[in-house]
Amino acid sequence: MVDNDAIHKLFVQLVAPEKAIKLTMNDLIRRTFKQQDGSIHLSAEILAGCVAGASQVVFTNPLEIVKIRLQVQGEAARKHGAQRQSAMQIVRSLGLLGLYKGAAACLLRDIPFSGIYFPVYAHLKKDIFHEGKDGKKLAIGELLTAGAVAGIPAAYLVTPADVIKTRLQVAARSGETTYNGLIDAARKIMKEEGPRAFFKGGLARVFRSSPQFGVTLASFELIQQFLSQYVSI
Repeated sequence: MVDNDAIHKLFVQLVAPEKAIKLTMNDLIRRTFKQQDGSIHLSAEILAGCVAGASQVVFTNPLEIVKIRLQVQGEAARKHGAQRQSAMQIVRSLGLLGLYKGAAACLLRDIPFSGIYFPVYAHLKKDIFHEGKDGKKLAIGELLTAGAVAGIPAAYLVTPADVIKTRLQVAARSGETTYNGLIDAARKIMKEEGPRAFFKGGLARVFRSSPQFGVTLASFELIQQFLSQYVSI
């Protein structure tokens, strides 16, 4: 059985800080480049998103490599009778450097994801739902919709990087293709499986990331609104 308690601990210890640092960095950079009239240039919005995406990898990569290995070992145990490891055993066997295997691919995915996501989210709020016009504050449904819709192009367009990252982080079994870095993985996937392989799981990523970020951003906005009543944010 998979060690659910260990997974829960990893989730609490890594996912929460990852979301916090990502949202905080995007907010910080946006405020740095905000003009006196409250506007911000598109290039600065993209930069803020990219910085936010890069900053989260310190938490994202260890979590994802452990998650992937837990998922893959379940299949290996059924097919080949391989021994299962708990999440903590995987962490110990990988070591600190091993936890950051595939980090370059993770950066290649998370930087453009956030560079697309946050500007799209901001413009949906401003241009579609008219946030700020005549002092308007968005309702929770509008925040959820903006967050979810922004996740669709961001999640799908970075699927190739996610495919490469996953291949690099999975422990190859006997007879399976091994990969030595980003370029090697991309070349072998293209040669052996063709271009469509880079978008495997693309729709699944959309269905997972879109509602996830809708809830995350709506919660973040509502918490900010609540705290702004008591402290300067």
